[in-house]
Amino acid sequence: MHFSHLFGNFVAEMDYTLNCNGRLLSLHTPQVMGILNVTPDSFYAGSRKQTEQEIRERIQQIQSEGGTIIDVGACSTRPGSEPVAEKEEMERLRFALGIIRGESSDAIVSVDTFRPDVARMVVEEFGVDIINDVGDPSPGTHSPTPMFRMVSRLGVPYILMSAQPTIREILLDFARSVDELRALGQKDIILDPGFGFGKTLEQNYEVMHQMEQLSFMGLPVLVGISRKSMIYRVLGCEPADALNGTTVLNTMALQKGASILRVHDVREAVETIKITNYAV
Repeated sequence: MHFSHLFGNFVAEMDYTLNCNGRLLSLHTPQVMGILNVTPDSFYAGSRKQTEQEIRERIQQIQSEGGTIIDVGACSTRPGSEPVAEKEEMERLRFALGIIRGESSDAIVSVDTFRPDVARMVVEEFGVDIINDVGDPSPGTHSPTPMFRMVSRLGVPYILMSAQPTIREILLDFARSVDELRALGQKDIILDPGFGFGKTLEQNYEVMHQMEQLSFMGLPVLVGISRKSMIYRVLGCEPADALNGTTVLNTMALQKGASILRVHDVREAVETIKITNYAV
């Protein structure tokens, strides 16, 4: 099923530019967002960085390998995990963001959180550039969520995720949410179809298969499938052995319109973008 008749009002120029605290980030060429988890329990052990030295080394690695955005997470969203208290999430973020700003004051930084007060803190105290909302915006509700109100007030680019299971429901979910955000004055919105959230293995691949339909929204799309279970379950391996599968799916995502790849392995993702662009 195609949705051009439903989403005609969203279609826009496909050469996106994000306003990151006054710095313009073009998405004409897809960008790589490198993951920095300051948690002890993220699903991929290789992404966990907790000491000052580990955080510094990860920042340097992301930037030296070509990543343009550092995505910091302090509350694991792996399946079955219990979120840490808001105070603990804030303390972890203050520690990590202080190091990031000291190490690279001009880095474009996003923070993934589902808590409005955490979003406010990281933007107001550390000038974080992007809020990556890892919460589900409660589809079916007809009033703006507290996070929608917060990011619109903060005026930073916002990554909107959908945990809906099919491309049709994702599109309808996004349409409602984007309408609410626009009514609140939110300018830059990035769509995340939520691979691994609220979807079976088969549904994840069906969404990937139909992902180009998200272009009807006229907004940039972020894909975060790095080393996730939709890869290692198919391959019968562990997250540590899922890099090759990640590269395959990142290539498919780029061919279907992804503007940002959120990854653990920055160099490999940068190379994937270069090869994919060259081959077009």
